[in-house]
Amino acid sequence: MTDETTRLPTPATPEAPARRSTLPAAPPERRTTEIDKQRVPMAAKPYRLLALVKQDAVVRVQKEPDDTVLTWPHLLVIEFFAAAMISVFMLLMGVFINAPLEELANNAVTPVVTKAPWYLVGLQELLKYFHPTVVGVLGPIYILGGAILIPFMDRGPKGDGGSNRPSDRKTGVMIFTIFCISGLVVTFIGAFFRGPGYEWSLPWVNGLFFAL
Repeated sequence: MTDETTRLPTPATPEAPARRSTLPAAPPERRTTEIDKQRVPMAAKPYRLLALVKQDAVVRVQKEPDDTVLTWPHLLVIEFFAAAMISVFMLLMGVFINAPLEELANNAVTPVVTKAPWYLVGLQELLKYFHPTVVGVLGPIYILGGAILIPFMDRGPKGDGGSNRPSDRKTGVMIFTIFCISGLVVTFIGAFFRGPGYEWSLPWVNGLFFAL
């Protein structure tokens, strides 16, 4: 043996594998929806000033004057006054105008032709000027058809739907006014200015005639 100690080679120690540090993965970025925006508190919402508007530049919308009135007392007072005036007029007519009461009907005697009721005496007056077919058939058809077509002929300035104000429906108001005046004129003439034979008769000279 020699003095020198023989050193045996030490076996290589295997290196420990490097340890991995596993970190949690970041959550995927998602889009912000309107619901998420509503959930964010007011203090966390960013705001910025876009422009400074002067007070004089702000458009102020003024409310239009309201043209409606209450039913009571505005409407009902007018209707009550109109009903009272018509009642007084009918009372005076009943007091000063004698109703044409006649004897019992006789089968052997043909009665005289009486005037039509007041609501049809206008048509009876038109028979004096036009053919019966025109007055009795075509006339009512044209009158009723024209009254139905008036709302479609004049819709007013607002297009479909139109306006209910008389100042905006001048054409319809004018046509309806002419129709009413014409009906009242022929009714008044037939009731008060026609006598026997359906000839002209002055009521303040010859009186009223209810028979022809």
